[in-house]
Amino acid sequence: MSKTLIRGAKVLGGEPQDVLIDGGTIARVGDAVEADGATVVEAEGHVLLPGLVDLHTHLREPGREDSETVLTGTRAAATGGFTAVHAMANTFPVADTAGVVEQVWRLGREYGYCDVQPVGAVTVGLEGNKLAELGAMHDSAAGVMVFSDDGKCVDDAVIMRRALEYVKAFGGVVAQHAQEPRLTEGAQMNEGTVSAELGLGGWPAVAEESIIARDVLLAAHVGSRVHICHLSTAGSVELVRWAKSKGWDVTAEVTPHHLLLTDELVRSYDPVYKVNPPLRTEADVMALREALADGTIDCVATDHAPHPHEDKDCEWAAAAMGMVGLETALSVVQHTMVDSGLLDWAGVADRMSFRPAEIGRLSGHGRPVSEGEPANLTLVDPAYRGAVDPAGFASRSRNTPYAGRELPGRVTHTWLRGRATLVDGKLA
Repeated sequence: MSKTLIRGAKVLGGEPQDVLIDGGTIARVGDAVEADGATVVEAEGHVLLPGLVDLHTHLREPGREDSETVLTGTRAAATGGFTAVHAMANTFPVADTAGVVEQVWRLGREYGYCDVQPVGAVTVGLEGNKLAELGAMHDSAAGVMVFSDDGKCVDDAVIMRRALEYVKAFGGVVAQHAQEPRLTEGAQMNEGTVSAELGLGGWPAVAEESIIARDVLLAAHVGSRVHICHLSTAGSVELVRWAKSKGWDVTAEVTPHHLLLTDELVRSYDPVYKVNPPLRTEADVMALREALADGTIDCVATDHAPHPHEDKDCEWAAAAMGMVGLETALSVVQHTMVDSGLLDWAGVADRMSFRPAEIGRLSGHGRPVSEGEPANLTLVDPAYRGAVDPAGFASRSRNTPYAGRELPGRVTHTWLRGRATLVDGKLA
């Protein structure tokens, strides 16, 4: 593998330095680094980050290749600066056996645009009735450490307790989609002033918060790890903050769209804004930003949820829930957190690389930009400004809420173990 010299990049937003990649490893970090025969990337004004890690991606394969595949999804990930993604289990068939998670893992290795770490289902068929093969999935070639019925809540407290007890044996984590099903029957959007005015079924904050309250107590009782998926309300923030103050092993993620968008957008009745959990209020958005800044929320996760055109280009009630997010995540985080002064670039590296890799126990990712470390890297031009054009997405789907919106920052290069997967904004 050839050498690459990244010249003059601001490592984690700090002072400009040169970084030499030799093979799959960072060989040198310093001033005036020289390397004969190296490919030189002029990076003045750019920020160099460790490769981003997403704890929450829907790649849809197997079963829904009309919306995304492992190939197209990992190409989208590389475009967005990600070197590793966790693929959620709600595929067809469900990733509830060693065979299915190994299939997804091997597809990721075959295509190679980023590492794909499968997430195993908590229950058989995501039906909430019987524990899936948690141990077999962990012991498989895929080495599953994260388990989730995402898309559905593990609402049975006994099943949730058993899952927490089981994964404790090997240090795994249960990632909960916090949604009390009875409180959200027929729900179409956040319950509040806007839902009342529009006459759409309301999705109350308490439906999320009640599950979080139960599960942090269960995790404390068992002495296991629980991770809260796509946290979306100010009340949920307070519950996680309280649980952490007790020293309990609780972590949480927030999506880029919940850091930026509010339920006021639903007034357009455009199904591109229909998502689970729903867009909340401005007060919720500000609470989420503050919680991400102070570390109450551990990380940003995209919840990249691709859908084919026909599943979104329809009336609101019939539309599928979800948004694509891999290719715009870093720009939204720069806009909401960095440009606002809430986080610096070192903080972005922490919330989008170090912490998600730690939560997922993902070795080789979320490592410092230092000599001897794996060369999983992302180069960003923070001065870039441009309108989002979904026609240029690498993802197979186009259901982005940001079409036409101007966002800052652009990933120019991504390296996976020293191999360029994105060069000058184009897939290698």
